[in-house]
Amino acid sequence: MDTTITSITQQIEELREQCFQCTQCELAKTRQNVVFGEGNPETPLMIIGEGPGQTEDATGRPFVGRAGALLDEALGACRISRKHVFICNVLKCRACIIENSRTRNRPPSTSEIETCTPWLEKQIETIKPLVILCLGAPSSKFVIKKDFKMTQERGIFFPTKYARHAIAALHPAYILRQAGTSYDEGKALLIADIEAARKKVIEVKNELKTTSD
Repeated sequence: MDTTITSITQQIEELREQCFQCTQCELAKTRQNVVFGEGNPETPLMIIGEGPGQTEDATGRPFVGRAGALLDEALGACRISRKHVFICNVLKCRACIIENSRTRNRPPSTSEIETCTPWLEKQIETIKPLVILCLGAPSSKFVIKKDFKMTQERGIFFPTKYARHAIAALHPAYILRQAGTSYDEGKALLIADIEAARKKVIEVKNELKTTSD
């Protein structure tokens, strides 16, 4: 067995167990589950969203429900499945408001994001992806640059401190809020950006192979 792969897997599992115990911000009081992330820890392609919603909080898994189904469909169109990538979020716990015993999503605060950032950075440091695909503006602003503009800069590759290349795509939840041709166009863009990320991984691997030969 490849000891390097085993080591990465062990590191991710140890990090997962540590993350499950986190109580560093107020979100620990309202969460049902920590949504650490899932997939292949030896992957060259990492997919990062903003944070878990209601279904993710209930299941402990990232990108499930309707948004997850759309993401899986888009990945499948590019001949990719969850076992080929690692999927996670900037925030590991659901940001929500409780009103009349009911919860609804809310944007995370700056302090909540800052508190949770080390978990994502440790994930990236351990996995060492060649390419990061950011889903939605919040993760793009974290990974790529603070003033990232989705309407102008999605689909473009940027060098980052976290990976050789990062690219942003529309969030599946955003696409699901569209109708008619807008939905079809959004879905097509998501598939195109995933395919671009897949091809960039192959390109970088070939570059590294040529350099090492």
